[in-house]
Amino acid sequence: MSDTEKVPDKASAKKTAPHLTSAAAMKTHLTLVVGLALCTAAFVFELSRAEGGNELSWAYVFEWPLLALFAIYMWWKLLHPGFTFRRAREEPAVAPEFEGMLHAWQGEVAKLEKNRRTEEAGNTQETGDAVTRDE
Repeated sequence: MSDTEKVPDKASAKKTAPHLTSAAAMKTHLTLVVGLALCTAAFVFELSRAEGGNELSWAYVFEWPLLALFAIYMWWKLLHPGFTFRRAREEPAVAPEFEGMLHAWQGEVAKLEKNRRTEEAGNTQETGDAVTRDE
């Protein structure tokens, strides 16, 4: 999981979740019911063909229930956009024998950042001086 996939807090998920009885939610429920009815009808049709001797239909016998499960998953995701089963990402632990190296690295990064800021401030000051000299 990348850093951009943060687990939202429960309060924000509750604020953005639509009510289960809103007009948009009712359309989503209706779409799910129609989709499940079609998947069920296709499953029964393909099962009867498979039992009748059509070997290719056995693949569809298993495909239609999987499609129905996917429809249920998408229905859930549409009605609960902030919900996730993922846990918050934990920072990886550093082995004790490498902590000194980590602190040294962090110190070097801090020095480089300080030098960069100093150089930027110097460049800004020099360009400011040049402007005032020209005037």
